[in-house]
Amino acid sequence: MDSKTRVKAILMMSILVFVLLFTVVVADYAVKKQKREKAAAYLARQEASKQAESEADIPDEETNPYHLNPDKDPRAFMNDADFFEQEKPFIDPKTQLSLLVNSSSKDMRVYIVDGNGDIVKGQYFNVILSGGNKYKDIDKDGIIYIADLEPGDYSVSLEEKKGYVVPTDAVTASVKEEITYTVLPDISYLIKTEDEIDAKAEDTAQNDAEQNADGTEDNRKLSREDAALGIDISKWNKEIDFERVKADGVEFVIIRCGYRGSKTGALVEDPYFKQNIEGATKAGLKVGIYFFTQAVNEVEGVEEASMVISLVRKYKIDYPLYIDTEGAGGNGRADGLDKENRTAAVKAFCETIENGGYNAGIYASKNWFEDNLKMDDLSGYHIWLAQYSSEPTYKGDYGMWQYTSAGSVDGINGRVDLNLSFMSY
Repeated sequence: MDSKTRVKAILMMSILVFVLLFTVVVADYAVKKQKREKAAAYLARQEASKQAESEADIPDEETNPYHLNPDKDPRAFMNDADFFEQEKPFIDPKTQLSLLVNSSSKDMRVYIVDGNGDIVKGQYFNVILSGGNKYKDIDKDGIIYIADLEPGDYSVSLEEKKGYVVPTDAVTASVKEEITYTVLPDISYLIKTEDEIDAKAEDTAQNDAEQNADGTEDNRKLSREDAALGIDISKWNKEIDFERVKADGVEFVIIRCGYRGSKTGALVEDPYFKQNIEGATKAGLKVGIYFFTQAVNEVEGVEEASMVISLVRKYKIDYPLYIDTEGAGGNGRADGLDKENRTAAVKAFCETIENGGYNAGIYASKNWFEDNLKMDDLSGYHIWLAQYSSEPTYKGDYGMWQYTSAGSVDGINGRVDLNLSFMSY
């Protein structure tokens, strides 16, 4: 081999060795780089895992606004018996009972009412007072009246009754030593309609003034400069055209709102009361009210006044609220009262009316005022005198005079009572 050929061979071998070495270096670098990248990726994953665990302890409001824990079973609430509101069994409100209790003086009146607020009638109920005394609703009217109690606080509970849900807690009631002339809040439960009673036996007011008329009365519509002409009306006057009444010169009307039954003592609303007061008010007539009493004591006087106020509260009243005290044909429950007890019952009515924010008045005949009431104890109340005579002879003060029961007014069929008012209403 000549020298040139040997040089070429050496050169080729050198190049081959360099290429081989370069390839080995590059391959080793690639392997190391891949290992470094894998290690870096592993470290990155480890860091990310630690960060995720840290964030799980304090949830991010944006990524996990409800702070849910992914380690908890999201359906666990399905097995929680207290999680869902349990459906309550249906209870007929007519069987859901409660007690209302009030007291006037050394007494207690207990009302058994249902879930609709209605008195439950037709059942025998027993109430038990603290101390163990039991009282029964003998007449099954849903009201138990207990008299002659010692003053103080009592717990009142209702005995279990089949078919009814009775209250589990007792009601606390205070029995008073002395009567307070305060409007009873639950009086509406005592008010009856004439459909519930024997009206013929209960509504038996007797016109004492008519019986004692002297024959000199004037049944015309009187006109006096110092007086206003008015009428008083009740169910006995039936349908009335109040526009015609007013056009005939009548300025005011005193309307009967109700009465206490002369036999049973039931409180009864006059069936024409609502119709009469709304018709008179609409026609622009001034309005007053009267109630026929058969109260036999102060407690019943408070009841009657409470009934009157409960009925008139939503109407505009111009004239006083009067208690009509007269006989009931001799057989009325209050006909035999002595002067002292009758006066006390009338005063209780008037005081309760005044305390209820109204003016109180008393209606009676001349003889009744003089013979059956202690007028010195009734000073300060408005007096409505019934005396059928050409001029009154009653010596006491009065603000209104009923001078006849045989008047005639356009808009009313038949007779009507006529009055002159000397009061500035």
